[in-house]
Amino acid sequence: MVDRRSFLAATTFALLSARAQAAPSNSVIPLWPESPPGGGGPTGGLSISGKGAVTNVAMPTLEVFVPARPNGASMLIAAGGGYKRIELEKEAYPAARWLAARGVTAFVLTYRLPLEGWSDRPLAPLQDAQRALRYIRAEAGSRHLDASRVGVLGFSAGGHLMGLATTRSAFASYRATDAIDEQSARPSLASLIYPVITLQPPYDHTSARRSLVGKHPDEQESADWSVETHVRSGCPPVFLVQAEDDPISDPQNTILMADACRKAGVPVEMHRLPSGGHGFGMGKTGTPSIQWPGWWEEWLRANRFL
Repeated sequence: MVDRRSFLAATTFALLSARAQAAPSNSVIPLWPESPPGGGGPTGGLSISGKGAVTNVAMPTLEVFVPARPNGASMLIAAGGGYKRIELEKEAYPAARWLAARGVTAFVLTYRLPLEGWSDRPLAPLQDAQRALRYIRAEAGSRHLDASRVGVLGFSAGGHLMGLATTRSAFASYRATDAIDEQSARPSLASLIYPVITLQPPYDHTSARRSLVGKHPDEQESADWSVETHVRSGCPPVFLVQAEDDPISDPQNTILMADACRKAGVPVEMHRLPSGGHGFGMGKTGTPSIQWPGWWEEWLRANRFL
């Protein structure tokens, strides 16, 4: 019989070993002191594809990328994958390296996937995101971070998750477990890149919607798990990027989010690319998507993150 402490130690060692060649992060931190809220979930270690996408997330974690010269700002990063996998190598790690090179401490979130047997299914990823934001703030003093400069960055379904974390920061997705949960889960700003925003018709033909609320959700459920329906005046500034020819997340997603922000008086900056499709990460050479990190850098500087 393996106790919880031994399981945590073994799992953390396995995570470090599995990712040692994937990303030069400084540490891998389990999010929860005991089992994650709700129970259920898979067993065993992470499954990592040949392209660096992960599944079988039994233990949600944070990977920390510490800059050579930290400026005190931090960013929680969630890669996409339709809530069926997490595209760490394609999206999260390049973003973490980009941020660390500019002085921002990056925290890459490996969150639970709803279809992997978690009892709290759609709540599980949001629980992890809220816990991660609270952890970063709780560690701000010891890591020399500014608790007032904790941002979020999300790609695709990770954009949906970070969007929910931004607009539903006051929602109690789980019962407090320790002193970390006394911290605020509200990010200081949000950057959502080719995000899934709405789960409502007619823009609901996404893996994210099917993974979270199933094939035939009712009207209220679809609205509850859409990001734009929760935008309020107290939400932090938002940065949006999407290509006009995105075949996965309908380009209307960012328009819906921008409109909701403007109506609520939330500062928003939106960039529409003439082409680029979906999943371009930090930009692909020779395409319009290569421009967006430059726009983001200017926005981050204007918001005191650089």
